[in-house]
Amino acid sequence: MAGRMNGRVAIVTGAGGGIGRTVAMLLAQEGASVVVNDLGSAVDGSGKSVGAADTVVAEIEAAGGKAVASYDSVAEFESAGALVQTAISSFGRLDAVCHAAGILRDRMVFNMSEQEWDAVLSVHLQGAFNVVRNAVPHLIERRYGRIVLLASISGLRSSGQTNYAAAKEGMVGLVRSAAAELALYGITANAIYPGGQTRMTASIPDASRAVRSGGAVQFDASEAEGLRGLLGMEAPAEALDPANNAAKIVYLCTEASGPISGQVISTTGWDMSLYSRRRPVKFIHSNVGWTVAELEKQLPISLAAGEVNPAPKQPPS
Repeated sequence: MAGRMNGRVAIVTGAGGGIGRTVAMLLAQEGASVVVNDLGSAVDGSGKSVGAADTVVAEIEAAGGKAVASYDSVAEFESAGALVQTAISSFGRLDAVCHAAGILRDRMVFNMSEQEWDAVLSVHLQGAFNVVRNAVPHLIERRYGRIVLLASISGLRSSGQTNYAAAKEGMVGLVRSAAAELALYGITANAIYPGGQTRMTASIPDASRAVRSGGAVQFDASEAEGLRGLLGMEAPAEALDPANNAAKIVYLCTEASGPISGQVISTTGWDMSLYSRRRPVKFIHSNVGWTVAELEKQLPISLAAGEVNPAPKQPPS
């Protein structure tokens, strides 16, 4: 054990499998006492089982680490409070929170039900708030904390996932505001665009994959390989192992990561990318204001230059 997290206590939601599991395992290897939170649900959020969390706790303990299981739902505020209290009751403190829990209810926006929208936002975005809000008073008290939320590159456009994309980019906004609000207390907050082949990515419908593969403007979190994926560069299959995210995420939970806050970082594969914020990439100005006619002339050669309309042209009816 390297001991970078010795004496620290971390909560990892969605730690029963996938990326969350690898993060929980590595945190424990670095010396942290870990609350392994997982409902043991299916990818769509249905069902419950203690098996997922219990298995990871057993693995951590077998390797000489410290961990305790939590089966609380992050989608409910009081339940998320119970999760945080598990850390305090079991280990006496809380230092880091990694929110990796998530579900999928993929469907095109014109077919999506209100329940499918609500379910995904409840776990991802509401879950992020519920856990962070319940954890922050304990972090403020100690004048120290690390918050890491797993967002997704799908938020930059991904067909068949309006609920998922909205929730994930909402988490980015949460991180950026929280980072500014909590800086005075020694607390950092960052968002991650992770990647890799997990049971969630494997569940994406073929119809959604087909739509994404047909457009030049689509980003797919299940297939992107960091910046390589966006540039069409190939990477070895082993780069898509979800474990490749763990070291980068765990680093953001350590004391050494203090200067990094309010950022969005891609951790897919063997790459790491910092995404820009608050920086316009193109700019036009008028000294007298704009009319629609003037914009009609100028936008195609300025802000819209190089942009491709993904919608097929329809003949007039």
